Amino acid sequence: MNEVPLPPKPTSASRITLSHIMSAHDTNLLGTVHGGVVMKLVDDAAGAVAGRHSEGPAVTGAMDEMAFLEPVRVGDLLHVKAQVNWTGRSSMEVGVRVMAERWNESGPAQHVASAYLVFVAVDANGMPRAVPEVKPETERDEGRYQEAQIRRTHRLARRRAIMELRDKRAAEGIDD
Repeated sequence: MNEVPLPPKPTSASRITLSHIMSAHDTNLLGTVHGGVVMKLVDDAAGAVAGRHSEGPAVTGAMDEMAFLEPVRVGDLLHVKAQVNWTGRSSMEVGVRVMAERWNESGPAQHVASAYLVFVAVDANGMPRAVPEVKPETERDEGRYQEAQIRRTHRLARRRAIMELRDKRAAEGIDD
């Protein structure tokens, strides 16, 4: 991996909003928008942010959390807002907030989903490459940065615990 330090970037440098009108084609058997459709929009927005921040290709490494808070309906105008919350050497946590404007209501947009995704910047050979450090600009950005560090610590601890359990089971001759 390229170890040349890259200049840091502020959170605003790669922040985006992706907007999309939900159609009947997007619905599930209950008549609301399928969660997978929302997840794809979340991944698309997060990928754009990760690519913009890292100035090149980045791939989804994990979706740490996806919370659906309210149903999305046909006709809703979704605004998928994404930004880099935290960076490591080659990985980035992207936070995504999904807001819906109801087509038949004049009220404010409603928070319908949130997600945290981890992206890894890759080179032309698909190998991890260095990313610029993200610089929080506001107190809110600093809070997101700190929360992302907690999620990373938990993700790594969970991975370690699972690997230890699998090693133990293998040593006992238990085949998964």
